[in-house]
Amino acid sequence: MSFISVFDVLGPNMIGPSSSHTAGAAVIAGLARKLIAPPLARVDFTLYGSFSKTYHGHGTDRALLGGILGFATDDARIRDSFQIAGERGLAFSFATDETETELHPNTVDIHMENTAGRVMTVRGVSLGGGKVKIIRINGVKVDFTGEYSAVIVVHRDTPGVVAHITRVLSDHNVNIAFMRLFRESKGHTAYSIIESDGSLPDGISGQLMGNPNIQDVMLVQP
Repeated sequence: MSFISVFDVLGPNMIGPSSSHTAGAAVIAGLARKLIAPPLARVDFTLYGSFSKTYHGHGTDRALLGGILGFATDDARIRDSFQIAGERGLAFSFATDETETELHPNTVDIHMENTAGRVMTVRGVSLGGGKVKIIRINGVKVDFTGEYSAVIVVHRDTPGVVAHITRVLSDHNVNIAFMRLFRESKGHTAYSIIESDGSLPDGISGQLMGNPNIQDVMLVQP
């Protein structure tokens, strides 16, 4: 029998009627925004399953946009996220996709472009009670929840990179809680996701980028 926390029963503090469709949506988008350098110029959301059917009534669209703007799940500004995004010059759109059916019912793709022209697509799922999981980054299957501090390293799938990552983390006395490696295919782009019990020190990104096979480093703090 799985353990159920009192927080799973009560749910998170939030704006909106549903922990899955509003709080979870805001958390997914909040994680996505941490994976690309600001400021954002445009974001496009594609909703699947029950997200696509109920997003107007449950405020999923406002919650997703609020999360992209950096609002917490209980931030009253979520109600006005459309207006605030417009005031900040952030272009956005919402679309639904009912052709993919073999997905978690609360799934969203978030396609982001920043003012420097960099683009990134993140797929997340809302699991209920405000809990979420990021399952794809730029089409590569990944798995992280954002509940721990995380270092996400984008690199070529080549020998020596993982050793470099763990050495840098060890030098900074970072205690690794979980470490997973995901890749497109052998020898191509890979994502190493390292989750830590504590906060991540300043300067760690620059040292990780010291390896020529590392393309990008993203830090996600809870």
